[in-house]
Amino acid sequence: MSTAVTVAVVGARDQAKELGKKGTASDVTLFNAVRDGHAVTLIEPTQFPEKFASLLFALAMADRTVFIVDAIGREIAETAAVVDLFDTPVDMVLAPGVGETELRKAFKGTRLETAPAMPLDYPKLRATIDGWTSGESPGTPLVRLDHAFPVKGVGAVALGVVRRGTLTAHDKLRLYPTEKLVEIRSLQVHDVDVKSAEFGERVGVAVKGVDADELSRGQVLAPEGTLQTATEIDAKVDKRCRYYKGEISEGLVGNLLVGLQFVPATVTSGKAPGPIRVTTDRPVAFAPGDTAILADLSAAPGPRVAGRLVLQPA
Repeated sequence: MSTAVTVAVVGARDQAKELGKKGTASDVTLFNAVRDGHAVTLIEPTQFPEKFASLLFALAMADRTVFIVDAIGREIAETAAVVDLFDTPVDMVLAPGVGETELRKAFKGTRLETAPAMPLDYPKLRATIDGWTSGESPGTPLVRLDHAFPVKGVGAVALGVVRRGTLTAHDKLRLYPTEKLVEIRSLQVHDVDVKSAEFGERVGVAVKGVDADELSRGQVLAPEGTLQTATEIDAKVDKRCRYYKGEISEGLVGNLLVGLQFVPATVTSGKAPGPIRVTTDRPVAFAPGDTAILADLSAAPGPRVAGRLVLQPA
């Protein structure tokens, strides 16, 4: 089992820099900490709340979440609403002046009402995170890509996290949702050359058979035939955002987050709590039973997230 773990650090801004060394930066910023063989990747949603998807990406990339609360306001409230829709374990960290009793009351009815909480103390928080691992997920390899770039003399390099099985150099995989077949030329884990990467490890992948400009966030490396691609997807609302004011029904125009694929989507039939059909503007890759987040970026007032869906082929 890998000792690596990926942690979303959300809530109060500019906190992850206290926990790791800055690495890749875009709309999300990654920080790395490797201590005694334990590798931690911390992800901060740099452009949230201006760019709502930044928060979704950070949470979707993570094994666990640290929710740092420095005040109770609109930004914290929207973060809490979104965190409630993800299944990954969440720990609350309370900045000075934030009362736990008041916070539990504010989050009543969500999983944050009973989430573990601790005062903000960076050394203790680092020690806590150092005890976390990503667990296990056996099976065929699956890697969700989040960044990509060209490297002179190497070619296309993609960054991502192994989300199932073990990835091995020279594996031949499909780049979903495209139809391209690629080969893993070489692998690095935290800048160290390796022959394989296990579930939970953050990996740099040199990819043969595709150019860097053909790689993008949300794409998935997995064996041919292990995922489906579609633009028409049937779904069941598994968990509705308790603060969302709209209806999840025919005519809702929003965005769907599937893994790290974030695509414009419309509910074309049905109404929650019954089954619905979602049409996306381009193909997405998924397996039956996968979960997705339905966002409504035009929602006002209230959080820009409608609920969590369970997907099935149409």
